[in-house]
Formats: sequence, structure tokens, C-alpha cells
Amino acid sequence: MAINEKFQKQLNDQVVAEHQAALVYTQLAYELDRLSFPGMRDWMFQQAAEERVHAQKFAQHLLDREARVDIETVEMPSLKISTPLDAFEASLEHEKKVSAMIRDLVHTAEEVGDIDSRSLLNFFLDEQIEEEATVSEIIDRIKLVGNDGSGLLRIDSELAKRNA
Repeated sequence: MAINEKFQKQLNDQVVAEHQAALVYTQLAYELDRLSFPGMRDWMFQQAAEERVHAQKFAQHLLDREARVDIETVEMPSLKISTPLDAFEASLEHEKKVSAMIRDLVHTAEEVGDIDSRSLLNFFLDEQIEEEATVSEIIDRIKLVGNDGSGLLRIDSELAKRNA
């Protein structure tokens, strides 16, 4: 199952982007730990683990099609986090970036007639809608409680209950 060279490059870029997302979430977890929000920290660590699974899905797709997985430099954006809201807004911005990359993959797959990637890409289109919606909801809830310590601690406690 040969894969178009342009599309293969984009899939490899996506593997790198998913690893970058894992690092972003790991950094956000460290920042939330520093701010003493262990539930939010754990939520971010679980997101980091999920992003590594996503990277592996893209990598496995390449390998299954006898293409090379080529992880190049994974760059880390600078993250200035002072509050939980900062952390989740950074998360949402990163998810939006990843969503745009997935949509670009879909367009390229259609352009080059790569129907073998359709199920993989459909999974990730759905996944990104869910990711953005989840983080947006958390942001809305944090904004609702504002700087109220008890409200933030309640959200922290709820996020700690996320299933691994």
C-alpha cells in the first residue's frame, strides 16, 4: 500500500505534533502542580498519555503501510502559566492547532486519493471535536468561579476523578 510522499510527510509531522502535545500537557501538569492543583495536574498528565497514544496511532498507520516514521525535532512553545485558567487556555490553543493539522491531513488525503487513511482521519476528526469541547467546558467553569478558591478546588477535585 504505497503512500503519497506529500501525505507521508504530513503524517510524520502529525506524529511529531502529537508528541509535542504530550510535552505541552506534561509542562502544564508541572505548572498546575506548582500552583497546588493536584487534580488538574493529574488531568493534564492523563492528557499527555493520551497524546502519546495518538502519536502511536499515526506512527502505526505509517508502519502498516510500509512507510518510514521519522520523528524530527519536537519544539516546545514557551508557556507562561500563573493560574489554572492560563493552563487550560494554553491547552485549548494547542488543541485548536492540532485540529487544524488534522483537517489539513484530511484535505491532502482527499487531494491525493488516499482512501486507506479515511478511518484513521475520521477517528481524529471526532477526537478533536471532543478534545476542544472538553477543554472549553473546563475553561467556562473556571471562568464561572473566577478567583473563588473553593470553586477552583471543587473543579480540581472533579478533574481528579477522570478515568485513566
